[in-house]
Amino acid sequence: MSYRHRYSSQEVRNYWQYVWDAEDAFECPDDAADPTYVLGMFPYTSGTLHMGHVRNYAITDATARYRWMAGDDVLQPMGWDAFGLPAENAAYERGTDPESWTRTCIEQMRDELETMGFGYDWSREITTCDPEYYRWNQWLFREFYEAGLVEFAGATVNWCPDCETVLADAQVDHPDERDGPTDSDRERSRDGEETPGPHGTERGPSAHTRGGVCWRCETPVERRELDQWFFTITDYAAELDAALDDLDGWPDSVRDIQRNWIGRQDGARVTFEVAGDSTADEDDATTVDVFTTRLDTVYGATYLAVSPGHELAEAAGETDDAVAEYLERATDASGDGGDGGAPDAGDGADYDGVETDLRAVHPLTGAELPVYVASYVLDDVGTGAVMGVPAHNERDHAFAEAHDVPVEQVVEPVDGSETDLPGAPYTDDGMLTDSGDYDGLASSAARDRLRSESAVESATEYRLRDWLISRQRYWGTPIPVVHCEDCGHVLVPEEDLPVELPPYVRTAGNPLEESEEWKRTTCPECGGPAERETDTMDTFVDSSWYFLRYLSPDLDSAPYDADLADEWMPVDVYVGGEEHAILHLLYIRFFTRALADLGLLDVREPVERLINQGTVLYDGEKMSASKGNAIAPHEYGAETTRLFLLSAAHPSQDFEWTVKDVGDVYDFQQRLYRMVTEVDDLESRSERATHDDYLDREIDRAITAVTAEYDRSRFHRVVSEIQGFARLLRRYREYDTVNEATYRRGLRALSQFVAPLAPYLGEELWNFLDTDDLVVESTWPEPAQSVADYQLERGLVDTTLDDVRDITEVVDIDDPDRIEIVVAEDWKYRAYEHVRSADPGDAVVAGALDDETVGSQGDRAADYLGTLAGRAGALEPTLDAERELAVLEEAAWLFEDEFGAEVTVRRADAADDLAGTAEPSKPAIHID
Repeated sequence: MSYRHRYSSQEVRNYWQYVWDAEDAFECPDDAADPTYVLGMFPYTSGTLHMGHVRNYAITDATARYRWMAGDDVLQPMGWDAFGLPAENAAYERGTDPESWTRTCIEQMRDELETMGFGYDWSREITTCDPEYYRWNQWLFREFYEAGLVEFAGATVNWCPDCETVLADAQVDHPDERDGPTDSDRERSRDGEETPGPHGTERGPSAHTRGGVCWRCETPVERRELDQWFFTITDYAAELDAALDDLDGWPDSVRDIQRNWIGRQDGARVTFEVAGDSTADEDDATTVDVFTTRLDTVYGATYLAVSPGHELAEAAGETDDAVAEYLERATDASGDGGDGGAPDAGDGADYDGVETDLRAVHPLTGAELPVYVASYVLDDVGTGAVMGVPAHNERDHAFAEAHDVPVEQVVEPVDGSETDLPGAPYTDDGMLTDSGDYDGLASSAARDRLRSESAVESATEYRLRDWLISRQRYWGTPIPVVHCEDCGHVLVPEEDLPVELPPYVRTAGNPLEESEEWKRTTCPECGGPAERETDTMDTFVDSSWYFLRYLSPDLDSAPYDADLADEWMPVDVYVGGEEHAILHLLYIRFFTRALADLGLLDVREPVERLINQGTVLYDGEKMSASKGNAIAPHEYGAETTRLFLLSAAHPSQDFEWTVKDVGDVYDFQQRLYRMVTEVDDLESRSERATHDDYLDREIDRAITAVTAEYDRSRFHRVVSEIQGFARLLRRYREYDTVNEATYRRGLRALSQFVAPLAPYLGEELWNFLDTDDLVVESTWPEPAQSVADYQLERGLVDTTLDDVRDITEVVDIDDPDRIEIVVAEDWKYRAYEHVRSADPGDAVVAGALDDETVGSQGDRAADYLGTLAGRAGALEPTLDAERELAVLEEAAWLFEDEFGAEVTVRRADAADDLAGTAEPSKPAIHID
């Protein structure tokens, strides 16, 4: 290959970057009317790009560039998720401060993004650690607080003693309990690599978090009681769950993950009266509500259990020394670095508890039931109380075994089969027994009927817990609150925002706690001495609304231009990993709804279409610096990497990085480059031939097919289309002297097809073709004629070529002299369509014979219709008679080129020997 015809993106990228910048090619004007908003999840500032980043941003950039060329105004911004524990740890290890480290990382990553050729509107760049950005985090905190969406409360939380911060339930791993990736694995970062730090958590770690390890450092997790700030996302649980059904543009997997995480449970609330020494006397009897999804088992309740944090447990502890001692030990155990449960009080280590002197009255039977305080009952699940039904619930059964509580069966299998009771619970639905007036009812019917009882009401509960946003770290948004001994906690006034971070203090704990001068302040209400809140916000707050800040990044009077947001939102295409389903992607939905209810936004869903990119594997494992199998994106060149990542698989699929496949992509770029750069050296003609008509129509077919694949974001199929089209152009060039207008039209289309995927190459090809504009600013090609049936046309040519190959192979004809292709008679197409479009049960043969064109063929038509009727339901659409003949006539040169034979294409007639075998989409073939 001569140097003149060798392509290198490294040699041309600086030039095209200069031209794009000079032309403001990617800037979206503020007066754009509802631009297409294309966004990749912004990266955490880890210092370098990895393949997860590049695959994400190659998808978004290809989408944005295609939409530009299709005539849209497009908004494709970029920014930096800059706060977080990893930067703080990196700074600590290197003896520097988090801001200096972060700024250095941003500079490096920005250079890498530009090298990759991504077309961002850098005029809208945001950085979440800028006071100009996090000021609005604090402003939104104030707005949420005043709207009742913020709470300050004590909570038992997951605590990593190594990271010295709170962890989300989803950030506590249980490596011994899983066979595959958990939600915490999936939320490791916004870009597919192990980098981010302690993003969100939720109030009240579930039982599943006990005994786990930190997702980031694998340190055993402790439980601590801390005063924390919460966003009350649970206020939106019902809407967040219900609206999932309307997210048609989101992957089902993400919707399912969110649905499970929100955890809607429809059941019933049952009220028990409770009395005993700790309720003073019978007149002071209290009531306890329990939530159950198995109301049909209510007659099997043999005890009531409340959590250690339940008000009834606290009341019992005031008069019962055994209960008080248990509660004290339970509190100590929650913060001692153990499994987070209360100490073992019996044989069942996970089902300890203590019996109180209280008695609960069964609301349907009047029986007195013992009341326990039990660690397996969680404060923040349901009502913090359960009716124990040992015969039909596994946890209740385990507790009953540990505490010698009776087991009473009230549901039995419908088929009369035996159960393992009392040794093991029967947990399926069945037929009620020993349930009073409800005996003999099926479980579902009994649940419906029991709701009419006065002590029962329908209820819905959610697994979702409020979002704990407090972080005991430095590198985050300071929470805009001061604590005053007289006034309590007081919001920092809006005019005093932002509350900026003080200079970094290198310490093992929370540096803000050590910043004494910064902590000391005055109370905004009384003017007395006060202390600033030293917790910072969960960094997921930063990313829960950043897509709005891009719309007006320099606005200093509001977080975003509300009028612009109402016009430009929601995000049209959002790209990121499925691992973000339960935190980031849930939080942006919550924020958007909260902003709408505050009157700050019209839309309630932030994203119209979500694309989850798959993982890049190497030797079967996810690429990771920690595993030593990561490949730097620039190692093979920007465009080779981009084109390979887009061509290897559907965007949502994982795939293997292989050197051979990457090499094939490099060679493909070189072939395209040579095809275009050699065009001026080719002889050409102006007169037209039949094969020019074929190429013209194939250009139209290619435009239609590539457009459809781009619209569906199936970039791997775009590449396949480009490869097939390039092969045809080379074959056309080698078959005969090219028709200049037709061939150049094909090359221009080829250049535009490849431009969104490999933009430097696209610009080079476009420039060689003596065009006046940039390819990114060119108009997307349109078919010169309608080719709605392009798949049928291509299929006809391909199957006919295959049939000729099969015949020459079977008959052993090496060099055929003549190939005759005979398409079916006109009437057969009409007969075929009658049968194909008939409804089941129609008198299809008689109906078709009523067609004059078909009926005129007499017995021939009747016989053919009978054959077709036997295949009814399996008949595929076909071209009409005229189009099938025209397609094969135009494609005759392909047969001549491949077989070196004279080719005739004609229509059969009644007297033709081949007429009987020729059918629609299946011409008869004769070879001499």
